[in-house]
Amino acid sequence: MTGGQITALIGLALVAAALLVLRCQRPAWYWVGFAAPAKLIRIAVTYRSAMEACGLTEPPSRIRLAIAAATNRTATRMVPRLTRFRITANGMVLRIRLRPGQEVRDFQTATERLRHSWRAHGVHIKALKPGWLEVRIIGYDVLRRVVMPPTAIPDLLSVPVALRADGGVQVRDFRTIAHELVIGATESGKSVYLRGLLKALAPQPVALVGIDCKWGVELAPFARRLSALACTPEEAAELLDALVVEMTNRYELIRSAQRLARDTPLESFTSDVWGLDEDMRPVPVVVFIDEVAELFLTATAADEKRRDHMVSQLVRLAQLGRAAGIYLEVCGQRFGAELGKGATALRAQLSGRVSHRVNEETTAKMALGDIGPLAMNAATAIRPDKPGTAVVGVSSGSWSLIRSPFTSLDDAVAACNEHADMTPYLPSLDAFHPDTTLSALALVTDKA
Repeated sequence: MTGGQITALIGLALVAAALLVLRCQRPAWYWVGFAAPAKLIRIAVTYRSAMEACGLTEPPSRIRLAIAAATNRTATRMVPRLTRFRITANGMVLRIRLRPGQEVRDFQTATERLRHSWRAHGVHIKALKPGWLEVRIIGYDVLRRVVMPPTAIPDLLSVPVALRADGGVQVRDFRTIAHELVIGATESGKSVYLRGLLKALAPQPVALVGIDCKWGVELAPFARRLSALACTPEEAAELLDALVVEMTNRYELIRSAQRLARDTPLESFTSDVWGLDEDMRPVPVVVFIDEVAELFLTATAADEKRRDHMVSQLVRLAQLGRAAGIYLEVCGQRFGAELGKGATALRAQLSGRVSHRVNEETTAKMALGDIGPLAMNAATAIRPDKPGTAVVGVSSGSWSLIRSPFTSLDDAVAACNEHADMTPYLPSLDAFHPDTTLSALALVTDKA
């Protein structure tokens, strides 16, 4: 072997090593620069054969059959027409026009076969308009290392919380999905998801209320940004009563603003706080309930009576709170019918569902069973070495695999402390406002 050949081999080895490092450290750059063009060539070459193998073709039309008979040729089956493509940072998007007789469900059932045919990490189908669909091909595992893309300034009560498996951003929009159930075992990423929500809502003109029956160890660090905090079941029962009173007052405000006289302009009628004038609209309230199972547990007859009352108040807030601008974020390690009376009724009102890794199938079924068996199976298959991964779904049946970016406790607390002046004052919740000055004094005394 000559010296030039050795030099060429060393150069090729270095290039291969550089590409391998680029693929591991900067997968988006590797995809756009090298993998995407190769993938596009593969799709163009194998498109017809892949459609035929996946059963996504239709018999030729009568006109094609007549032309084939006149020209003494064999009429081939019609494949859906690929009209355009677009390369993204994590994959590519194909726009396809369906043939007569095809439907989107045909492609949705064939996503796994298309994924293997095109050697892609994932294939996602989205209907655009009648006769058109979008095929989103994911080139690499975007959830292995979560990098949130730059987004616009979040709207009120609408914040990005995670990255979806299809490369999109999962947005928690409280005005669209008022209440949400978040479950997950220890070290599954549930607390990180909660911190991300608190950090994103801290700069917004929103009242944050916490119910943490683990003596406040999860939510107490954010006390400077909380308008109210309950740390025991007894305090939680009183705080829920105060929230129901606040909700009732808001409904009275809405009714008084409607001015049900005959000469009232039509634009003055409203059935929720968002139809009120801005100067009289009450501030929205987001209630975070950490470890909801603690609200259901009882030890004595008195505890059982208090539990029934708390659950009733919680269900009332879930049923009526949206129009009053009160939203629930219910979190827990487990949630099942065995918690007792009211658990199923509460779950029915929590349209949003986020299931991290769980320890038993019952909890996954309680959270995702009414969404679909595929969502439940995906939740039970989450690996312990991927914290933050979860299945998010809504009761309408749609679901997706997501992973939230890591948010440390220090970062979340710093954001809440920075925007402590944004904490609104609610007279009905004044008795539950955390005394941050006293907490700081006690901390200094303990250190001394």
